[in-house]
Amino acid sequence: MNIGKIQESVLRRSVFRQLKTKREEVLFGAGSGEDCAILTFPPGQELLVSAAAAVKTEQDAALYGIHAAVNNIAACGGKPAAVWLTVLLPPSAEETELRGLMEQAEQICAGLNIQIAGGHTEVTSAVNRRVLSVTAAGSVPPGRALSASGLHAGTQLVLTKWAGLEGTAIAAREKRQELLSRFPAYLVEEAENFSGFLSVLPESEAAGDCAVCAMTDLSEGGVFGALWEMAEASGVGLEIDLKKIPIRQETVEICNFLDLNPYELLSGGSLLIGADDGYALAERLQKAGIPAAVIGRAVPGNDRVVRNGEEKRFLGPARTDEIYKIF
Repeated sequence: MNIGKIQESVLRRSVFRQLKTKREEVLFGAGSGEDCAILTFPPGQELLVSAAAAVKTEQDAALYGIHAAVNNIAACGGKPAAVWLTVLLPPSAEETELRGLMEQAEQICAGLNIQIAGGHTEVTSAVNRRVLSVTAAGSVPPGRALSASGLHAGTQLVLTKWAGLEGTAIAAREKRQELLSRFPAYLVEEAENFSGFLSVLPESEAAGDCAVCAMTDLSEGGVFGALWEMAEASGVGLEIDLKKIPIRQETVEICNFLDLNPYELLSGGSLLIGADDGYALAERLQKAGIPAAVIGRAVPGNDRVVRNGEEKRFLGPARTDEIYKIF
């Protein structure tokens, strides 16, 4: 395609025609020549805004980018309503690529009941492959927004789903042929299907008002990264039991084969929650069909310790995510 703004005809048939999901909060959204969307929320609701970029996997950029931005809203205890997509394409891109991206984006948003309210699409020589940036907006009742900084000594920590969830799905797709040389097809396919668990909206809603004091969605840096960041933001120490961190066998096998640390691996789709009664919260989540486990607690001081039987390690700031080893 030609460098510059996408032609009007291309926008109409490959972008606007794909947008079908509508939300009542979006009074005015994406359209030809329209540069702004108009949103309205119930009186008193607080606005939440988040952004994310999908740069790790081009094939499923919409899948990972939209979930990342929307999960940030959910981790604040909010309900997402709309997203804006900025798409940068290299001159070598074909219109079919743009249409496929928008079809995937609309499918994901329809499943989450979120409207694509606008964005920007451009062909530029500044990129050599497709780049997607996502901005999400939602709302939360006044005074109900949560952050990662709400832990206090004694708070129990609950982890939903499994460590390394998102990274396992990406690794299974990117290294499929290598993995098939070692593992049966059903294991690799099951790992790829982890991409169906990327949303944390269900656990955010199920957590409700169950004495939750802090939440964060896991992303780069994995479980260890999220634990350290939450403790650092709250000014507390941690006592974590490694054996209680839930992890799927597919993740263990794939990480061993590819020499990845699953606890420092991209873990989108999991939520780390601080609660006064973590066991009650975990039981509530499990009754809602969401895997969850209490993995430790916040303690006074600054030591963030992960114990594995008699062994222990001290957590530090998140390092480069393990997922980059496979690219």
